Amino acid sequence: MWYLLAALVAIIGYAVFKYVMQRRYLTTLTEEEFKQGYRKAQLIDVREPNEFKGGHILGARNIPVTQLKQRTQEVRPDKPVYLYCQNGTRAARAANILHKKGYKDINQLQGGFKKWGGKIKTNA
Repeated sequence: MWYLLAALVAIIGYAVFKYVMQRRYLTTLTEEEFKQGYRKAQLIDVREPNEFKGGHILGARNIPVTQLKQRTQEVRPDKPVYLYCQNGTRAARAANILHKKGYKDINQLQGGFKKWGGKIKTNA
């Protein structure tokens, strides 16, 4: 029984550690903060192509998180990076990939695309 408790504490501890470390390199922006800066940055939608075609933030490029490791050369390290996905989970994974490659100014949209109230474009 005690080993289950120890395992649970270890899992929670690891999750908290990862969250705290991620906060050092990933800035989560409100929609207003995001709108203020995304036109001067590289706006990247990390959702899958079918989600992107269904609607995306005007001016965004689609680089799915599943392809990001192979496509990091498409992202300039000297410019801010603004990421978003549907709700924030994949954007955080993408930020981790970019951080490991040496990118510094990494931001994500709080709540993801489903919370976005600004202009969108659809390819449908």
